[in-house]
Amino acid sequence: MDFEIGHVDSFTTGTVGPKGQRTFFLQATADGRTVSLKLEKQQVSAMADHLSNLLADLPEIDATEWTSAPQLAEPVEPMWAVGAMGAMYDNGSDNIVVMAEEVVEDPDLENAATATFLLGRAQTLAFIERAREVVGAGRPPCAWCSRPLNYGEDGFCPCWN
Repeated sequence: MDFEIGHVDSFTTGTVGPKGQRTFFLQATADGRTVSLKLEKQQVSAMADHLSNLLADLPEIDATEWTSAPQLAEPVEPMWAVGAMGAMYDNGSDNIVVMAEEVVEDPDLENAATATFLLGRAQTLAFIERAREVVGAGRPPCAWCSRPLNYGEDGFCPCWN
């Protein structure tokens, strides 16, 4: 199912589940309709970095435009899982266009679903901050190998053997 959502009312990311077993979501709301897409932690992090680079080349955001990205709206039911993502700046409208494409696991299916979201620059900055907060809230890294510590009370890492 394709989505082309013009100006979004909110655009956020968040997780469901305990550390080490979290599922990441992208969620947009416009005109009372909420769309949730499932994605990977690395995709959230990479999108935040890409959007940050886009904003770095644009005029600073006016403080009166500032907003914050909300928590995920419950219940979170993804329409599909994201395979590829991208973003670009639309100079004509002074907006960021975020695109997502469904991951297709069946090679016989030719057409993956797509979603397009139109964000203001202040909404984009709020998403970046929220994304970095969500990604950073995961398991702490091992001091020796930098991989996430196993979930549990002892924070065990296999490299300690």
